[in-house]
Amino acid sequence: MNAPNADYLALDDAALLDQCQLHIHRASGPGGQKRNKTSSAIRLRHTPTELMVVATESRSQHENKRRALKRLRMAIALNARRPFDPATDSPSHRLRECVARNGRFVCGPRDVRYPPVVRDLLDIFCALEARTAETARALNISTAHLTAFLRKDPKLLARANQLRKEFSHPPLR
Repeated sequence: MNAPNADYLALDDAALLDQCQLHIHRASGPGGQKRNKTSSAIRLRHTPTELMVVATESRSQHENKRRALKRLRMAIALNARRPFDPATDSPSHRLRECVARNGRFVCGPRDVRYPPVVRDLLDIFCALEARTAETARALNISTAHLTAFLRKDPKLLARANQLRKEFSHPPLR
């Protein structure tokens, strides 16, 4: 899914939520009477990208909204590509600062920079037709460090493999 040049991940939670259709409903399943009587489940549909996420784990509507926004940021990072021209563009400052001198990524899923870094990485990966060696070269890291980063997050690895399949490459293992 391609998105216009909008940087949805740079928006604060309130601004991102303003771009969403919010649906609050009752969650089913275990959790006692309070869960069955309280509308605490959240479904967000991001109108510009048409991505949808759900959060139902908590009995708290506010907690579920926070989780849904976090999931939405990751869904945008994984699915909304922005143009990147390897001939004229260079990796973002944020992406470069998340790569240590030894070539390893120092940014993980709990880091607030993680969704934008994943998005920037996948933009480059997609622009280079999902070739790991060329992507690693563009980031000035080894292919081993790139694939290690991709493998740490199952959703990121799945998305990278979807892109590789689109460009007729075998999956990463």
